Amino acid sequence: MVALLRPVPAAAAAALLLAPAAPLAGSAVAASAVSGRRWRSVRTNAGGGWLSGLLGGKGGGAPTAMAVTPGTVKAGDPVLHEPAREVALGDVASEKVQGVIDRMIDVMRKAPGVGLAAPQIGVPLRIIVLEDTQEYISYAPKKDIEAQDRRPFDLLVIINPKLKNTSKRTALFFEGCLSVDGYRAVVERHLDVEVSGLDRNGSPIKVQASGWQARILQHECDHLEGTLYVDKMVPRTFRIVDNLDLPLPIGCPPLGAR
Repeated sequence: MVALLRPVPAAAAAALLLAPAAPLAGSAVAASAVSGRRWRSVRTNAGGGWLSGLLGGKGGGAPTAMAVTPGTVKAGDPVLHEPAREVALGDVASEKVQGVIDRMIDVMRKAPGVGLAAPQIGVPLRIIVLEDTQEYISYAPKKDIEAQDRRPFDLLVIINPKLKNTSKRTALFFEGCLSVDGYRAVVERHLDVEVSGLDRNGSPIKVQASGWQARILQHECDHLEGTLYVDKMVPRTFRIVDNLDLPLPIGCPPLGAR
């Protein structure tokens, strides 16, 4: 999705995140450390497709199922299936944490996508970034933009986010993910949420969101619990991007607000 949900970034956090171990075929194993703890993850090196992430549809030439977004770890890597750790307040301003944030923004924008969680670059910390631009939105069909209540918003960095639903309204739409390249599935999400946490300077931040921004926030916060959108998808709606416009199976709920 959110797809909720960018190619390989570069230098700023390279020393922090790219201490390569023995290479694997078609991938690199990265080992990194924050606060003395090390983690390992597999990061692919193949090229990514335009708007391959969280834009929810094929608009703008989204990739086929075989496209891969470099800079992100993929489904099956343990870091994506386990809860992430909170960032200590005293560590927020550290070079390591700020480097992680810079790398996340770089990877997200290069994919490009509209959201990213730290576990998606192999870092098990509770940090999310998200941004939706008028340019990104312009690639989606007008009817989808209206149905999804999608509006541009500036870059948000949220550390240790805490999410709560602020209404009982929900909607069903297709989502994708940079860690599950080339696929989509229908997911039911709340339409109104509030997320509180810290910004990248360690100051309190609270975001009240609705529509597509609320969906992105829920998708990214799920990553911090070790949950992928496929863990929540409506059964029988999973498909490759090229089949996104095909009818839903009989018995599946219709897309849109409920």
